[in-house]
Amino acid sequence: MRRLFPVTDQTPASPQERDDREWSLDELAEAYAYPALKADGHWLRANMVSTLDGGAQHDGRSQPISGESDMRIFGTLRALADVVVVGAETVRQEGYRPARAREAFAARRAASGQGPAPAIAVVTAAMDLDFSLPLFTSPLVPTLVVTGAAAPADRVAEAARAGAEVVVAGDGTGADPARVVRELAARGLRRQLTEGGPRLLGQFVAADALDELCLTISPMLVAGGAQRIAAGPSVTVPHRLAPACVLEEAGFLFTSYRRI
Repeated sequence: MRRLFPVTDQTPASPQERDDREWSLDELAEAYAYPALKADGHWLRANMVSTLDGGAQHDGRSQPISGESDMRIFGTLRALADVVVVGAETVRQEGYRPARAREAFAARRAASGQGPAPAIAVVTAAMDLDFSLPLFTSPLVPTLVVTGAAAPADRVAEAARAGAEVVVAGDGTGADPARVVRELAARGLRRQLTEGGPRLLGQFVAADALDELCLTISPMLVAGGAQRIAAGPSVTVPHRLAPACVLEEAGFLFTSYRRI
């Protein structure tokens, strides 16, 4: 792993000087630390992976375009978050399970006033979820189901019976993206991480609710009709972000861009 941006006294000046050692989890945690938040502040970051030709998936899943280092960063970002926000379709496609406690991050989380693992918050309108799965029946931290006030009442009741906490963040059947962020923050879940999918990320972008994008650029080409990392409604004026960090390993670029 080597840091390309920001340039420091540890940045290799030439390929011959590059440091190809594997970074420790502490080093990754420092590189991806959340910014200091005000007492009433919150921060929503997204973690996504894209191929060189813009594909966010291969055969409907992100795993085939990922790699070992990407998964280490994926785990680090989760370990730093209070809550992982994900769309229902991604839960179904990727086979989501509860977040687990990791000893390597236990002291860091305790010092930050966090519990042993982040909560998972599933954003859904139709409530088309299998509430018998471990994500709902046996999480270390209760899973949240984020929906609208007009969501199907029978499914809301089933979610509650399974042990999930239902969070109302919209007046219709679905959740309002900006309100999702506020409702989670009101529950003390202020360091937020979304892992998509593309539809949910597109909604956060359109609502101007996203503070940071952590994008892994995979050195692969997939062609075909793979989705982009964000889909859905367009923005009137493109949102510009500023680079915060760029790392490289094994041809993968690990970038972080933050709200200006």
